[in-house]
Amino acid sequence: MFDLLSRGGGLMAPILFCSVLALAIFLQRYYTFFRFQKGNRELNDKLQPLIHESLYKDALDYCLLTDNALSRVYATAFRLAGKPREQIKAVVEEVGIREVAPLEHYLGLLGTIATISPLLGLLGTVIGMIKAFNVLAVEGVGTPASLGGGISEALITTAAGLTVAIPTLLMHKYLAGRVDRMTLDMEDKALRVVDLLGD
Repeated sequence: MFDLLSRGGGLMAPILFCSVLALAIFLQRYYTFFRFQKGNRELNDKLQPLIHESLYKDALDYCLLTDNALSRVYATAFRLAGKPREQIKAVVEEVGIREVAPLEHYLGLLGTIATISPLLGLLGTVIGMIKAFNVLAVEGVGTPASLGGGISEALITTAAGLTVAIPTLLMHKYLAGRVDRMTLDMEDKALRVVDLLGD
């Protein structure tokens, strides 16, 4: 590993940093998504009978005790019980947008890492080829050993950049898809409650 880093030249350090940062973002976002959905099923199971019996005050109290994004959206709806449906829907949608916004934190940075990693590798390729051609200019045809350093640096940095970019792009797509699914799921659940509460 250290041999590859040293043979790849100075751009291997930022490529390695990009890989570590991408993995850290993925793990942090995955944990955030887990916490975002934690307790949603229990919350819905508890609220179903209260809603059907029109015990909105009890449902609101339970939501206030359950501190997660969906409970805060529900609590907003229960506070407006009896108001016109369009009014409840507008306020609930506004709260929902605020609640899901943090899910997209760092996804832009992850996409940027997927974009710049192969570019860093390409830059390393150009630098390595410049070194190889400089050797040719000084020594003529030279020997494979004298050309090997520049060509090796060119190939290693390209491979390293692509090795970081491909999984990072997949992680970005996966996380973005999870955000979309969680947003739609919350919207669907919230609108069902709005339909029951609105006049």
